[in-house]
Amino acid sequence: MDYHVKDINLAEQGQLRIEWAEQTMPVLRLIRERFKEEKPLAGIRIGACLHVTTETANLMRTLKAGGAQVALCASNPLSTQDDVAAALVKYDDIPVFAIKGEDRDTYYQHIEGVLAISPLITMDDGADLISTIHSQHRELLKQIIGGTEETTTGVIRLRSMADDGVLGYPIIAVNDAMTKHLFDNRYGTGQSTIDGILRATNRLIAGSNFVVCGYGWCGRGVAMRAKGMGANVIITEVDPLRALEAVMDGYRVMPMAEAVKVGDFFVTVTGDINVIRREHFVLMKDGVILANSGHFDVEIEKSALEEMCKRKRRIREYVDEYTLEDGRRIYLLGEGRLINLAAAEGHPSAVMDMSFANQALSAEYLVKEGKNLEKQVYTVPEMLDKEVARLKLKAMGIEIDTLTPEQEKYLSSWEMGT
Repeated sequence: MDYHVKDINLAEQGQLRIEWAEQTMPVLRLIRERFKEEKPLAGIRIGACLHVTTETANLMRTLKAGGAQVALCASNPLSTQDDVAAALVKYDDIPVFAIKGEDRDTYYQHIEGVLAISPLITMDDGADLISTIHSQHRELLKQIIGGTEETTTGVIRLRSMADDGVLGYPIIAVNDAMTKHLFDNRYGTGQSTIDGILRATNRLIAGSNFVVCGYGWCGRGVAMRAKGMGANVIITEVDPLRALEAVMDGYRVMPMAEAVKVGDFFVTVTGDINVIRREHFVLMKDGVILANSGHFDVEIEKSALEEMCKRKRRIREYVDEYTLEDGRRIYLLGEGRLINLAAAEGHPSAVMDMSFANQALSAEYLVKEGKNLEKQVYTVPEMLDKEVARLKLKAMGIEIDTLTPEQEKYLSSWEMGT
């Protein structure tokens, strides 16, 4: 079996951490038990480009339990947990191509390692696997049944491909499932981003001016958690509806040009490029801390920081200090990559339980229905989304009501009136 991990001797440590995560992933566990019995993925090769974490390991084991042949590479150079990668290779015979801190060339070599199995289904977190297939391995397009996409940035890229008529196979946007973005993006990103900032800096958040750039589901989560820790939260936005919502939620809203004058912490969660850039660095206070929780390391203009600084040094692990000509210091966390995965461990497993349950059920759905789908981006079927929610409630010991026949008739009829 071909694979590329940092150190296979880390496997035992990784195994224990995978087991720890599984304890709070009951939905995926229930799906795995069914998959073992039914083998709905038998004969299916799945290529996955995801963050190599304990939660992802439990997804890989679920897919394999369903009969799939799986290969995995990292979707971010700094997100890999090396002990987890080793455990999947040693204990599960799953080829993994991922090393924390890998350079760009190695990153794309690892994608090639996954594509070597000629996948019938792809799983992406950022669409790099799909992009590589479309640009360099178009011969694979004829056999691929479909794919899934985990994150907002990837869905945006894929919808653009579909709009341009170049998408080669159907994609299910797992990111857009209600049981994904309402919980993973909000509660997962909120908690893990704060976790990453605290681990990297050990700075006090209470009383600080904490600027959240973007008020989508991820931005809502980060703002909520920062406010809960006593920060004065400021939101920057380009969408008037989201800006208005932020105001109604009790936050200060202002343009970036004003926020940079007062902010102590900045977190970008937009999915767009150069959200914080040269013109903003000029106005920032001494000692400001910058972090990103968007998918790619493009939201903070690192090249401008490099050009503007007279000195750069790594003052702590995951903290780079840029000293400008006038002596002001700007601190960039995790090289501008996902701080919740670079400095921390990503989303809590209880949240990823639902996201990865959607991934597993979407793979099963593609096997059954992929041949009937157009080359478009689809939302997760409502029945699957609700099944994940139902299983989560069941695992939590929570019961809910059901409609009576009379209520169902009332809601579906126009004749009963008021």
